[in-house]
Amino acid sequence: MTKVLVLHSVSLVGSALAALLRSEGQFDVTSVGWRTAARRALTLRPDVAVVDVDCPGATAVLAGERHTDHQLLDPPTPLLVLATAGTPGSLGRAFQAKARGYVDKDGSPGQLVRAVRKVAAGERFIDASLASAFLEADPVPLSPRELSVLARAAEGDSIAEIARALHLASGTVRNYMAAVTRKTGARNRIDAIRISRSAGWV
Repeated sequence: MTKVLVLHSVSLVGSALAALLRSEGQFDVTSVGWRTAARRALTLRPDVAVVDVDCPGATAVLAGERHTDHQLLDPPTPLLVLATAGTPGSLGRAFQAKARGYVDKDGSPGQLVRAVRKVAAGERFIDASLASAFLEADPVPLSPRELSVLARAAEGDSIAEIARALHLASGTVRNYMAAVTRKTGARNRIDAIRISRSAGWV
């Protein structure tokens, strides 16, 4: 029985995805939100983790964020991401996170089922409808840690709050934000968040 962990910030959506996979009769599916994902991942030891790259919380997963309430997928779990062709930046983040599978959210349920089977078997799966978006995706210029800091800043966290959440010194967080501003060509932190959101990085 293939063990699948569905991660989504919206309980109803996560439950619907889990129900779809369970209906196939070959998957042991658990659906959780971000705050309980770490504990469930450790106890369940899933074969595949399904993540919607566009929902809040996904950045922490794709950036490999640790030592926070969003910590999960440790030990590493093969990632299968749900995305759309209209968000090449999100696909770029997923690729940087070494996701094994990519499913178009506008595609058929059968594609998701096939993708889970492939990824669980150690293979790659890329939805054909996402191929052109991969070609359009610019490389993400930010490191995983810079993405983690930026994602929290985009949620409105202060420097002190980011430092506490990521177990960093405030000065270190400021250095990361300065690097983000420089790498994105932004004028300031707010502009860096705007540019990064537009690119689909956070």
